[in-house]
Amino acid sequence: MGRWVVCAAWPYVNAFPHLGTMVACIVSPDVFARYLRAKGEDVVFVSGSDEHGTPIEVEARKLGIHPKKLTDQLHNYVVKLYERLGVSYDNYTRTENEIHINFVQNFFMKLYENGYIYEKEVSLPFCPNCNIFLPDRFIEGVCPHCGEPRARGDQCPTCNRILDPLDLIDPHCVFCGSKPIIKNTKHWFFDLPKLSDKLMDFVMKHNLFSDSVKNYCKMWFKEGLKARSVTRDNSWGIPAPFPGASGKTIYVWFEALLGYLSATKEYFHRKGCEDEWLKYWVDGDSKTVFFIGKDNIPFHAIILPAMLMASGEGYVLPWQISSVEFLMFEGQTFSKSRGVGVWIDEALEIAPADYWRFALILMRPETRDLNFTWDSFYRIVNSELNDNLGNFIHRTLSFIYSRFDAKIPKAYDFDDSDKSMLCKLSFAPKNIGSLIENFKLKSAAEALLEFSSAGNQYLNDKAPWKSIKEDYKSASTTMWVAANVVKSLAILMAPFMPHSAEKVWGYLNLGGSVHNVGWDEASKANLREGHVINKPEPIFQKLPEDFVKTIGERLREVRIKLKRPELA
Repeated sequence: MGRWVVCAAWPYVNAFPHLGTMVACIVSPDVFARYLRAKGEDVVFVSGSDEHGTPIEVEARKLGIHPKKLTDQLHNYVVKLYERLGVSYDNYTRTENEIHINFVQNFFMKLYENGYIYEKEVSLPFCPNCNIFLPDRFIEGVCPHCGEPRARGDQCPTCNRILDPLDLIDPHCVFCGSKPIIKNTKHWFFDLPKLSDKLMDFVMKHNLFSDSVKNYCKMWFKEGLKARSVTRDNSWGIPAPFPGASGKTIYVWFEALLGYLSATKEYFHRKGCEDEWLKYWVDGDSKTVFFIGKDNIPFHAIILPAMLMASGEGYVLPWQISSVEFLMFEGQTFSKSRGVGVWIDEALEIAPADYWRFALILMRPETRDLNFTWDSFYRIVNSELNDNLGNFIHRTLSFIYSRFDAKIPKAYDFDDSDKSMLCKLSFAPKNIGSLIENFKLKSAAEALLEFSSAGNQYLNDKAPWKSIKEDYKSASTTMWVAANVVKSLAILMAPFMPHSAEKVWGYLNLGGSVHNVGWDEASKANLREGHVINKPEPIFQKLPEDFVKTIGERLREVRIKLKRPELA
């Protein structure tokens, strides 16, 4: 049995996750973690709310409240949304907790003691009107690389280049709009160049890293790794532990990366086995997998491994980084300020969680930027889920319920068509599982649909509603085969659509939860003759014909209805 840590990128809680974040960092890792558990692997699935740093402080200042009050409200809100979405975190925590804070401070003191942290006086933008330094998102200006007029002091939202506040052209304070002056201050830096050769060797020779991960890192290596400031002058964050660093906080990106470790530690702390977490982060047989957006690649492929190396504690380095390209919304970039996109709480008011989970996996931008459209969502729900998958399951179970007295019929002699369908049944779990293991989740979802489509074609060809009058044994055999395909589909659906899979399992009346059934069980046609099923209901419902035409108005109604924490 393998040992895994499935790590989902920590979303800032200054806003709610939108569809792009949902597919990259929420649904995708959940599909992977659920699959691993079904395979019998030892899995810890962690993430949490990234609640420190300038994004939170900016939002809190705009609302006139303390950052802690804001993050308390937003964290509790998104936790409930993730529960509705069916995300199976083992520990979804937050960075404002004692275990994380202590872990980060102790970790950085270890880097300091190992000679990887040094202090240096630097010149930074300072707003004389607000009387504060302007790190990261306290400052905006024109990107020197692409000309984006609202680039931030940490990263450009358009070209995704990592920036320094001094890089910006025509900068201004985000709070008062004033032009900053340059003022000297002291900061502590992580000596990244000291690890340059090791990092390049690790990334470029990694057997599993995709070309997109390696190509993203090539730019950093080509330009030469630079020392990175690990401290900031903003007040909301983890106090820097270094001698003489009073008033400084740890840069949110450095401390949030360590959240994967501290969340694992916290999980086992709650279980009463304090040191068990080390098996997952120090044992060489453990595998750590990170699900992120492409703009976060350098932090996970370079910064995190560098910190783990510098600690000298023998932590396992990333086994795989599953990054995706950007999901666009109707041809535009998701934007909270411009109201472009759909956010998780809005999505769950418009359609059930499983509809979103499966649709987003089918739209997963694995190799290039893709575009979410309401037309695509409508087609996936009505054609793929309802007419294909749901139709096969319901027509099979309802036929058995009505024509075989709700009992699994007997299998007699198999003809070539029966044998072919049973062969597909035995092959589907291996095929879909292999695609998931290779992080081709979109292809895995498509393979699931192909399997159910084959089931529909099998029923159409066999026409048991006709043969039951003329050749009862043939009809009985057909429905035994079809019922076993339904059982297999319930297991294979579970990572993608946990709520719907549980419904199907309940109709089959097989006892317990489908999420406790091994993946390999899906390859077995072993339903017992005479087993009584429960009365089935349709698994999915079609979206109304005018859905695409009226969704704009529906979305406006939803936004008025929702009572979000920041509006309370």
